[in-house]
Amino acid sequence: MPDDARARQRARTGLGLLLVLVLGAVLLTVRARDDGGVAACRPRTVASWVPDQGVTGEFARYGDDASRADDWTGGDGTHSVRLPDGRVLWLFSDTYLGQVHRPPNPVGESYAWRDTTAPMVRNSAVVMEGGRLRRTLPAPLFADPAPGQWRWPVAARVEPRSPGSSEQVVRVVLWTRTTGAYPWIYGVPTGTEVATLSLPGLRLEGITRVLDQRRVRDPARRVLFGTTALTHDEDWTYVFGGDDARAAARPASHAYVARVPRGRLADPAAWQYWDGGEWSIPSHMEPVLGDGGRKGVGSAFTVARDGGTYVLFTMAAGAEGLTTVTSYWACSPAGPWHGPGKGFSPPLPEQRAGVAAYNPQVHPAVGRGGLVLSYDVNWLDAAGGAAAQAHLSRNVSLYRPRFVTLRLGPG
Repeated sequence: MPDDARARQRARTGLGLLLVLVLGAVLLTVRARDDGGVAACRPRTVASWVPDQGVTGEFARYGDDASRADDWTGGDGTHSVRLPDGRVLWLFSDTYLGQVHRPPNPVGESYAWRDTTAPMVRNSAVVMEGGRLRRTLPAPLFADPAPGQWRWPVAARVEPRSPGSSEQVVRVVLWTRTTGAYPWIYGVPTGTEVATLSLPGLRLEGITRVLDQRRVRDPARRVLFGTTALTHDEDWTYVFGGDDARAAARPASHAYVARVPRGRLADPAAWQYWDGGEWSIPSHMEPVLGDGGRKGVGSAFTVARDGGTYVLFTMAAGAEGLTTVTSYWACSPAGPWHGPGKGFSPPLPEQRAGVAAYNPQVHPAVGRGGLVLSYDVNWLDAAGGAAAQAHLSRNVSLYRPRFVTLRLGPG
């Protein structure tokens, strides 16, 4: 073959390869959304992070304040929502009230502590105004539905009281759980509810059950929704959920997603669940992430949006899940989700032995120049009960949220 023919063939081959690469990049970075629009999407992962001492320190200040005996001194299950008047409502699951005692001798014992008789309630809410935590609402805010059952608040959204209404309310998604034997030391999943709070008074108006899971025989396959929620347009709120596979000694749980028209979170008939190909009724829902092994989520996870990309943060699968946060990315809430990305290990209290991190959650309400993510810390005790509570009482920092500020970069 003459040299000029070979050159033309190489040029055509190179042009074809370039076209394939360009098309592949276009397909990877721009993807049709389920609502018919097009949004820029590109792989994302955590590029850097720093401890957020400001928000972490504010919870330590408020929790250590001994001026009242009926306010928050520690809790987990940290969620937040910005209210229309600029306040931030913080929601917690199991919560310690009472008073905190400072060490009398700074040279000796360095941990503040609470009495072992300090009351614990199943949920609480704390109001922040101007960056300062101001007051704890009467706790528990959401009463137990029945003996041996309780409610944990998770994601919350401000939305119209009904579609098109000018009046706004706060909808709080609740998990209901029932006392169970090992391995269900944190309760057997029972169902998902939605509470309505008035604005601006934050008065509880009512609670509606939106998904009952009691007929699912295997507790590890019961799905509770509300671990995170976000609204990416004016039409839909996407509510993520998960099963409790990790409680049944499986490396990772599965993530699910539902969507609800704005203004209808408290309407069970309005919820639509992803069934693997379309939005459907609850009996046909399928997971959007999780293979029962390396890929999957912890018992609680969170999702943020970065441009046209959805980024999911969760504790890593396996033993790393006690210390390491990892991430996945997707171009739509239903996936496909890509990952896991490279993880990072946020700081734990000085008393590290026996301490675990869990429940990462993003907080757009307090983000300044970065993505603020909280994580809860707790003392590990397979049996739970008095021994764990004693550790948490001896060192109150073991049961308070901590915060980091993230910056995302190319995945």
